[in-house]
Amino acid sequence: MWTGVLPAVTAKFKEDGSLDHREMERCFAYQIEAGVDGLIVNGSLGEGSMLSHDERIAVLKTAQSVAGKKPVLMTIAEAATRDGAALAARAAREGASGLMVVPSTIYHTNPKETVATIRAVTEAGDLPVMIYSNRVAYRVDVTVDILAELASDRRICAIKESSDDIRRSIDVMNAFGDRFNVLTGVDNLAYEALAVGAVGWVAGLVVAFPHETVAIYRLMKARRFDEALSIYRWFRPLLDLDVSSYLVQNIKTVEAMVIGTTEHVRAPRLPLEGEQRAKVEKIVREALATRPTLALAA
Repeated sequence: MWTGVLPAVTAKFKEDGSLDHREMERCFAYQIEAGVDGLIVNGSLGEGSMLSHDERIAVLKTAQSVAGKKPVLMTIAEAATRDGAALAARAAREGASGLMVVPSTIYHTNPKETVATIRAVTEAGDLPVMIYSNRVAYRVDVTVDILAELASDRRICAIKESSDDIRRSIDVMNAFGDRFNVLTGVDNLAYEALAVGAVGWVAGLVVAFPHETVAIYRLMKARRFDEALSIYRWFRPLLDLDVSSYLVQNIKTVEAMVIGTTEHVRAPRLPLEGEQRAKVEKIVREALATRPTLALAA
């Protein structure tokens, strides 16, 4: 469950702002058919913080309906620990395969508080957990020392490493060996992370380009590095769109252009316009004009 390509899927909305489950079914199925290894719902890209708990459970159920035997993970990213614990328990009752847990997204916890939060959510859900460490976006750094305090809980299986420093992945591996599965959560560091030993990729642009994302991962695992790098270098301008305050709007614009889906977002977000939109559209047009022919690893 903690290896391979795991898309952080987008939520789909109708024009009136309600969830569009039929379109989510189509888009999630596209990922599964392309060979991804599971789905992660209600993360940053999935606008989870803009959804009620009922809506998040509904998205989880929609993903489960198309994932078959592949895992569907629920993101837990609440301001208050009690709310995170409540959602984790509810996700477990609804059959989530595991949890991706983010420390408080509003209050920036200190190390002791970070440990306590992750422990409380893990205990409430009693499911396998991947910690999401993103000191850039959420200003809470899940360090090697914090992981050492959590290592005794075998339910905590993995870390989505998004510190924006490839050295951190190596630090975790050096400190713990294979105790924690290390997955990269930064699209435009994926090649580098997989090259130094990451075993999975929690991906964003995969929602528009799943075949290319899966190809890079499989080629890296087959040690066909030059072939993977050729695709990755083509992909990089698109992957850079994931590293932005506007990653949701960026990626939904790409999705709309590439796979013909909607790009509705939930307020306070608004769709891209003007110069920002023109920049993204230019990147997509250039990528489509030069899209590589794939040779997937076995």
